[in-house]
Amino acid sequence: MNLVTRAKADLTETGLWRVGAPLWQTVPTRDESGMPLYDFMMLAPGLKRKSPEEIEAVLRLIRGVLERFSEVVVFADFNLSLNLLWVSLRRRPGALSMLVVALRARVPALKLVGHNPLDGIA
Repeated sequence: MNLVTRAKADLTETGLWRVGAPLWQTVPTRDESGMPLYDFMMLAPGLKRKSPEEIEAVLRLIRGVLERFSEVVVFADFNLSLNLLWVSLRRRPGALSMLVVALRARVPALKLVGHNPLDGIA
């Protein structure tokens, strides 16, 4: 899983996140077998106004959830300037729903704002 964050503050001291390139250059569209991926976005309202320690704590929670779903999560990007989490997934029935529920359970402030499930698979 490729997991990046793009932030104004330097949160790379822990080695969990790094500065990322624009999404159009980095987001994969297919998995290693050529199957299309599907994506979703979640907002974390007000996160960038928190202290660096609070931001890092939230990012660790998000990363922990994404790592639990490493069999389906192919790519994740957190843009702190926009408070936006982007996740690309392999096609698995129910994966998007289970991942969103798990993320909201750990970080209730996250809001699902967009997804594009392929062929109705969510």
